[in-house]
Formats: sequence, structure tokens, C-alpha cells
Amino acid sequence: MQPPFLPGTILQNRYRLLSILGQGGFGCTYLGEDVGRFNERCAVKEFIPSQVGDNALGKSRELFQREAQTLYQINHPQIPQFRATFEEGQRLFIVQDYVEGKTYRDLLTERKHTGMAFSEPDVQRLIRQLLPVLAHIHAKGLIHRDIAPDNIILRQADQTPVLIDFGVVKAIATQVQLQTGYGSTTVGKLGFAPPEQMQTGRAYPNSDLYALAVTSIVLLTGREPQELYDDVTTTWFWQRYVTVHPTLAAVINKLLSYRPSDRYQSVSEVAQALQPLFGGTNALPPPPTSPVVPTASPKGSGVPPAPPLPLGATPVQPGTNLSQMRTVAVGRRPITNPTGMAASSAQPQNRPRHTTPVVAPSPTRSGAWENPWAVIGMGLGLAVITGVASWAVVTALMNEGSSDIGAQPSPIPTETVTPTPTPTPTPSPTPTPTPSEPVIFDQSIGLAAGATTDLRGNLQGNQWINYSFALDGDDTLNARLEGDGIVMSVLGPDQRPVDSLADTALDWQGQVRQSGTYTVQVRPLDEFGQVNYTLQLRRDRPEPEPSPEPEPIPEPSPENSGNGSEDDSGDDSEGNSDDDLTLREENVRVRSGERIEVSDQVNPTTVRRYRVRLRQGETLSADLIQGDAFMMLRAPDGRVIDNSQVEANRNGHYTVDIYADRVVNFVLGLRVR
Repeated sequence: MQPPFLPGTILQNRYRLLSILGQGGFGCTYLGEDVGRFNERCAVKEFIPSQVGDNALGKSRELFQREAQTLYQINHPQIPQFRATFEEGQRLFIVQDYVEGKTYRDLLTERKHTGMAFSEPDVQRLIRQLLPVLAHIHAKGLIHRDIAPDNIILRQADQTPVLIDFGVVKAIATQVQLQTGYGSTTVGKLGFAPPEQMQTGRAYPNSDLYALAVTSIVLLTGREPQELYDDVTTTWFWQRYVTVHPTLAAVINKLLSYRPSDRYQSVSEVAQALQPLFGGTNALPPPPTSPVVPTASPKGSGVPPAPPLPLGATPVQPGTNLSQMRTVAVGRRPITNPTGMAASSAQPQNRPRHTTPVVAPSPTRSGAWENPWAVIGMGLGLAVITGVASWAVVTALMNEGSSDIGAQPSPIPTETVTPTPTPTPTPSPTPTPTPSEPVIFDQSIGLAAGATTDLRGNLQGNQWINYSFALDGDDTLNARLEGDGIVMSVLGPDQRPVDSLADTALDWQGQVRQSGTYTVQVRPLDEFGQVNYTLQLRRDRPEPEPSPEPEPIPEPSPENSGNGSEDDSGDDSEGNSDDDLTLREENVRVRSGERIEVSDQVNPTTVRRYRVRLRQGETLSADLIQGDAFMMLRAPDGRVIDNSQVEANRNGHYTVDIYADRVVNFVLGLRVR
């Protein structure tokens, strides 16, 4: 990755860079001045393609222009206005308005220093002011992808939240890497972005709403997402730290659902759910409805205003002669006249309508004998009935005569059925459940040297969890497990117990001999129960080998102006105290692939020393970016390295000394690969 531009650099003969506002894996965001707009301040965001080659650069240009065109279409007072895009030195740039103010991350930090966090009214106001912004961008088919306290600025001019830093640059990088075959990039901040965005890269409108909910509970509690989320049970427990209105809590909890289908699907649904908190008013403009033209009566006329028109009715236009208009029914559907007779026209038109329904007169019925077809039908019916009755009488007489001939018939013995007793079911023995294969959760954590990390959770009987972390050779690990019915195993890089005491243990301490990824596996003893546990992990590093301090450069002593009889061998330590050098050391952590900058001041009596721990095979590059000072690079054994770059031949601390012969402000760049 190319180094950032120095302050004072002018790009495109127009944009003068003043300082760095932020720095990430794809480039920097600079505070600049637009020389072509009377030195108006602006934000200049760069994107440096991480892959080289015409294919990657061409894809980057294509996607960058497409996203810039999309940003150009956004015009909202709470989103920095897009200005321009350009390319310089195979770096792509977007220029936007600069927003003067503090991020909500900075505001939260200030409040936490006084032991406070954001109040519920503050968070309600933030949600209400940001929902219209999200509705605006979602209506254009855009997803922000990176909502967090760092990307919301409270604008100083009007105290209104402004949404900055769309995930455009990261989205471009993701697409470039996918299309050029270089892997993928996660878009969104860990803990704030929803699971589907972090795992698959897909984002939906309610993905932004999820991130807004996480931002809200972070501001309310003053705690980070990792402190409010149980990744074993995938549940949030933020309400144990703060109590809010039940409506707000219910809305936030629904937005924090693990599955996107369980959340609110749009901004309008969230606004509607929050109406009780907003005084019955929606946070969004109401949806467009069919216009209803009021028919208010003039003042003082004494005539009440007409009711609103029913759906589908045409409003009366001004100036229309109502007496010439045709009367139209607007109530229930008209009932067809059952008589088929025309309505009488003798009734006055202005007569008031009765509420009692009018009963129509029944038509006069004609006689049945006047219809020949009816007479024929009745005759056929009587003939059929007569035939059936005659057949029934003859059959009965024949059966009665035959019953008097011969002996009386013997009664048919009725078989007595003895009911079979229902056997009492023998209870089947309850089968012993067969233990299923364990469900294993994997979680990577970072262990800082000299600090204790507490991990809490609960597991079902068939659930295990593996905590993985990196250790260097000769590091010491302390692992302690607290809980009933639970054990742990400490596994080495080969996924085997590091020694005989590290398997099925509750407490383990030892020094590792190999650098790599180690795992503490926690599992219940009872395969059908549930247990709670607390795992304490501590990583300690061996004491670094002492590095020889640089030889102080003695200042020339003033010549003795006294007589020769003065004893030069006397104790003059007090007089030379100003000539002693002060060594100020600092441990600097630089991960592989990272580049950081440190700045400070040195003078003839002060040396700044930065200690960077390297693993075998890593390369450290040191660059004095600013300041007329001297730099000295040393190996762990104190050997001076005559270059600004060194490759570690073993694990250890490498030091960079900065000193000068006068007061100098400096900026030092450190990079590990």
C-alpha cells in the first residue's frame, strides 16, 4: 500500500490537503481545501487498489465511476454532498462536503470520562432524525453498510446528525476482489454490522436498521457490542445495563434479530412502531394519498361542512350548478325492483326520504287449474303414488298368509358375545437418549500480553465451544475455568493437548514452545444438561533481553577559568546533570500488514525509543516522515542495523531510537510485513 500524502500536497491543481481525517485498509480520508471554490473546505477520500495489474485497476475505475454516479444522485441535507471524482497516481478519489462537528463516538468518549452515557431522549432524537435519511437512500436502492457512532457526525452548525462514510470504498474493493479472483473483503464494522453482512457480504435495508439499533444500545449503555452480545446463544443482553421505555426496547430488540426476516423490513415499519414515543406523529412524511377536496361552508352560514367524499366519488368543482346535476347514489347498492314496475313519478322530488323501508305490494297469484301443464303433472303424481301403495298392500297380505302354515318357527338363537377383556398395556421402558454429535462453536479472540480476559457463557449438553488465539514461542498461558459440570482442554497448533495435564482440566498454566494458534475447548460433562461458565485467560511474555542504551553524546565542557590549583578529580556530577540523556521507551504494537505513524518531540537531552515485537520472518520498515532528527534501528541483541529495514531472524523486540541535537517535532512511520 502506498504511503499517505503529506500535508500541503495539491491534487489536480485544485485540492490542497491539510491533514488526515482517517485512515483504513484502502487509503486515507483527508481534510482539504478546494482552491477553485475560494479555499472552501472539503473531504477527499482515496481508494488505492490492493491488487496490481491492468485488470484490477480497470475494474476499480469502472466500479468507482458507477458508485460516484450513484452518490451524485443523493441530495439530502444530512448526507455530505458529492462534488467530484478523479484519479491520480493510480489512486481514485471522491470529493465531498466537509462536515464540521464531532462524531457520536467522540461524544460518547467525552461522556464516559464523566461516568455518563447518552440519555434515552437523546437516542430517541437520534433515531427519529436518522430514519428519514435511511428512507431517502433506501428509496434509491442504496444501503449504507457502515452505520456506527464513528460514521455519524453531530453537525456543529445546527446540532443535526449527519451520516457519513458510505461503505462505497469497501464495497468497491469487495467487487474488485471477487471479479479479479483475489478473495473477498468484509464491509461493515465488527459488532455493528448484522450477521448476513459479515458472513456473506449481502446487505438489505434492514441491515442498516440493525446497525442503527446496535449504535443506539452502545450510546445508551456506554459499552461496546462485544460486551452486550452472547455469541453462543446469539442473544443481546443490553437491557441489564439500562432501562428504557418498553416501546423503544421492543423495537430495538426486533431490529436486533439474528435473521433478517424477523426484523422490521423497512424504515416506515419502524417509524410506525415508534409512533407512541413520538407523540403520535410519524418520523417520516406520510405516504401520498388520494386528494380529498373539503366542502367547507362559508363562515357564518350556519350550514355544517359536508362530510368527506366516499372512495371513488368525484369532487364537486367550484362554480358547478348543483340543481342541474344528476342525483347519484352513494350508499349501499340499489335493490332491483322485484315488481318490474316503473316507479311512480308523482312523488315530489323535494320530499324528505323516509328511513322506514317501503314494502312493495305482492303480485296477484293466478289459479293452478288455469295452467294445463300443472294439471298433467298432478295426474302423473297421483298415478305413481297409487301404484306404490297397491304393491305394498299385496305384499303384506301374502306374508301374513304364509305365516299360518306348519309349526311355529323356532326362534333364532342369539349369540351371546362375551367381551374380551382389554389387556392392560405394559409400560415400555423409556429409551435412554443416545448422545448426538456435539455442536461445536468456534470463536477467535485476541489475547493482549499482561492482561486477563474473561469469557462468560452457557452451553447445552451437546454444545462445545473452541476459543482460538495466537501465541508466540516462549509465551506463558494461564487458563482457569469456573463452573459446575464443565471441563476444558488446552490444545496446541496440532489440535492435541499441549501436555498430559491440559486435557479435561479446570486450571492450566504453562509456557508454550511453538508459535501458532492455540485453542481452549470448553465442554459440559453432562450430555443432557445446561451449564454456565467463566473462562479466564492470561497471556504473559518473557522479559525482553536488555538492549544497550545508546552512548550519550557528551557536550563539550567549558574550559576551566580558574587557577591550576583546582582539583579536577572532584565530584562534578551535579554540575553535569544537564548533560545526562533521558531515555523514554514505548512499546508499539504493529500487526503484520499494518502501517502506523507515531509522533513526538525530541531534544538534545531526550531520546525516544520505540520497541516493536517481530516474529521470525517478519520485516520491519522504519521511515522518518517528518522532522530533522536522527534514527537508529537496533536488533534484540543491541546490534545496530545500518538500514531502515530489517528482517527478523528470531522472535524478539526490535527498537527504533529517535534523537536530535536541537528541539525537533517528528513523525515516524512503522510498517510490518
